[in-house]
This record gives sequence, structure tokens and C-alpha cells, in this order.
Amino acid sequence: MTVLAAGVVVTADRAGPGWVEIEGDRITAVGDGRPPAPADVDLGDAVLVPGFVDQHVHGGAGAAFTGGDPAEAMRAVRFHRAHGTTTMLGSLVAAGPAELRRDVAALGELVHDGDLAGVHLEGPWLAAARCGAHDPLLLRDPDPAELDVLLGSGVVRMVTIAPERDGAIDAVRRIAGAGAVAAVGHTNASYALTRTAIAAGARVGTHLFNAMAPVHHREPGPAIALLEDDRVTVELVTDGLHVHAALWEHVLRSAGATRVAAVTDAMAAAGMPDGGYHLGALRVIVTDRVARVATPDGDPGPIAGSTATADELFANIVRAAALPRAAALVRAVAMTATTPARTLGLRDVGEIAPGRRADLVVLDPELRVREVYRAGVRLAPEPLPVAR
Repeated sequence: MTVLAAGVVVTADRAGPGWVEIEGDRITAVGDGRPPAPADVDLGDAVLVPGFVDQHVHGGAGAAFTGGDPAEAMRAVRFHRAHGTTTMLGSLVAAGPAELRRDVAALGELVHDGDLAGVHLEGPWLAAARCGAHDPLLLRDPDPAELDVLLGSGVVRMVTIAPERDGAIDAVRRIAGAGAVAAVGHTNASYALTRTAIAAGARVGTHLFNAMAPVHHREPGPAIALLEDDRVTVELVTDGLHVHAALWEHVLRSAGATRVAAVTDAMAAAGMPDGGYHLGALRVIVTDRVARVATPDGDPGPIAGSTATADELFANIVRAAALPRAAALVRAVAMTATTPARTLGLRDVGEIAPGRRADLVVLDPELRVREVYRAGVRLAPEPLPVAR
């Protein structure tokens, strides 16, 4: 049994001095103020938060989840763990049927080992008009047989789909019926069609506002339909680039932090120098940490995911909040841990509470990562990634 004490412990409803008791891989007790007996580990002025849960991440440290290489995928996992993400999905981009099956099988090894919480298929059933950083040549209508094979793997936890594709509403029903999370994204769907997808079982809005039809006063579009339904969790990439911070606040006033999941949407270039990378079949150029699809004429293309990490998202949320610091910390924990864990049906992570897995992130007062615990074990610092 180990007791950690910190200047600030952030739980679901408060942020203040406190302590956490760990036995094995579980949290066994949480308290305010000083612990009843001297702490085994006194973290001083640190801010202790639950391990981050990222439901949308494509890679990091020069490694991608796409490609069918479990060792490369594990490099991305270790990188994000070092930044506090103790639970994550491995997100895949649009690919051909054979490549998609290969990638799901490869990531399945990490899912079965407990290193990933599941696989997220972001495509290939997306709208070409909103393809973003997905190869439009690989986008297609959902095929029931292909979908059933992928869902039958038992490792696919979330699927992003554009409701306007032929057969998409039936596909949403299949996804939900298989116990996975159906998400609406990369779409030009109308407000009415998005509501139809939600009625069929869609429960997530993939990176809200990005790669979807904009809000119009005569056609509210998918964003408003997703925001107004209490059954739906909406993703926000809170890196300061994808969505303006003023809009985060508007979304939070509309939906509340219990329905907003902060996601990195990070690609292989996260943690790496500027330069050329790949996101699936597409070449990406990173300049000043901003990733964009490379175009033949050299002009900047669409944003291609991000180079952010979850600790950056957390700090951005706190700093942008027009709230007292304690309230801002509680809200940031909801967005980066509790809400995505609940959305994915993960009951043992996402909160500092008795019975939860002892996944903890020790932040300094400036919200930089000092230490990370996963399942009660303090992780060794990861070496800095180097350009390949």
C-alpha cells in the first residue's frame, strides 16, 4: 500500500490539497487535506490528476498506428503515456479493405495486451467533400460484409462515419449493435440527417466543427444536431489551432464538460521536429508544429491532425477558462479523462476514486508533467524521440 499526498488533488467535484491511497493497481482511498498518517510519497506543490484518456489519436514520436507494425504502434503508445495519456484508442485513417484488416489485426495485439483500449476507425466511410487528411481515392460507402468482419475482430471500439454515404444509417445500427461507438464526422450531412444518425445509435461527434459542414442560419448542419442531443459526446481538439478557444467555451456552455471530450487527433509528427511525415497514404508537411497535407503545387493543404499531446490540451483548457483555477481544473479533468472514459464504456479509468485503476499524472503548478503512474506503477521517463 502506498499513499501519495499533493498540494492539489483533482477529483470529479473538487480540486484542493489531498491524498490518494494505492494498493496494487487500484486506488483504495482518497481524502482531503493531509493523510491520516505520513504519506509514503509527498508530491509537494504538485497537481495530481487522473491519467488522460484520448479516444482519437493516430500516432506520435515518429510512429503511426496505421501501417500494420505493432512495434511502431507501441512506440507511439509509450510517447503519449509519457505525456500522461494512460488510456488511448489507436486511430486508423482511410485505407483499402486488405490494409484496414491488416492494421486492425496488428493493433489487436496491443488491445489484447492492454496497451490500447481499442481501435478507432476514422474512415474509410467518410464524405469526399469533407475528406480532410484522408485520401479521397480510398473513401467508399460502407459494405455490410466488410464492416461485420472488422467489428467481429472484437477490438474496434469506435467508428467514424458520414451519414450521407449510401448505407451509412444501417452501418450506424450495425456499429452500435456490435457494442462499438458510432461517431458522426467528416460529413456534409444536414441537420435532419444527423438527427437520423443519432436516432440510429450515433453517440459521438468526431472533432466537432472540423471536417464537417459549417453552421448556417437556414441549415444548422451536423454540429448543432450533435450539440443539442444529450446522448452525444462531442470531441474538441483543444490545441488552439483546430477550434478557437472562444468556441470551446460556447460548446461547454451548451453541452457541459460531461459531454465534451478533448482529443489530440495527434499524428506521427507529435513530439518530432518540423519536416515531412505521412498520415496513411498522404504526405504531410509540419511547419511550426502545424501539420498540413502536402499539395502538388506547394500551397498549404488541409490540417492533417495535430502534433499536440494530452498534457498540452489539459493546460490549454485550464488557461482558457473564465473560471477560478479549482473549477477550471475540475472541468479539464472531465474533458480529458472522465468524459472520454464514460463515452467509451471504460469503467475503471478516468477518475481519481476508490476502485479505479491507479492511473495518475503528477503535474507541476504550471501543469507540466513530472511523473506518470499507470496501474499503480510509476513509469520510467521516456527518451526524447528523434527524427528518422
